[in-house]
Amino acid sequence: MKRGGNWDQAYTLSSDSSSDDEKESGGAKGGNGKAVTEVSRYVTSEGVVTKQAQMYQEYMKSIPIPTLRGSVIPFTTWQGLAKAIKKLYGQPLHYLTNVHLKQLDLSRFGSDDEYQPLDAIIHPVKAENTVWLMEEVHRRTTSHHHLAQLWISDPMHHAYVDPILPQL
Repeated sequence: MKRGGNWDQAYTLSSDSSSDDEKESGGAKGGNGKAVTEVSRYVTSEGVVTKQAQMYQEYMKSIPIPTLRGSVIPFTTWQGLAKAIKKLYGQPLHYLTNVHLKQLDLSRFGSDDEYQPLDAIIHPVKAENTVWLMEEVHRRTTSHHHLAQLWISDPMHHAYVDPILPQL
């Protein structure tokens, strides 16, 4: 049986479409088992992602930004600078910082200096300070709700989360 309205696109309801788990537990209440199951899966997975984002943000807030920086780091891309910073200071960078640095690298495509190393354009100390300033903003001011919504909308978000998040 199909429901009218906007439900046509999202759910096809049938008494035969219940999963084995639903059949064993007596199905979902209200006679529309699949719709309830789909909605509860979404709510549950969203809740898990929100909890992960909250734990991540709390952890990132607890890491102090290094104040003693004396090295000049050679780099050719923003992401290369980020990798060097992570290695030098032994700290992860925030998800939003990693995403922003990737966008900065992508924004160079088609520019006059696209093939020139960045450390020849921007002084390495200024570039590193820019990354740490951005990192401080992301660590201190990002809402875990906003972060969770970004993660839910991007199935590949794990590629930009440095491996520090404790498993639930």
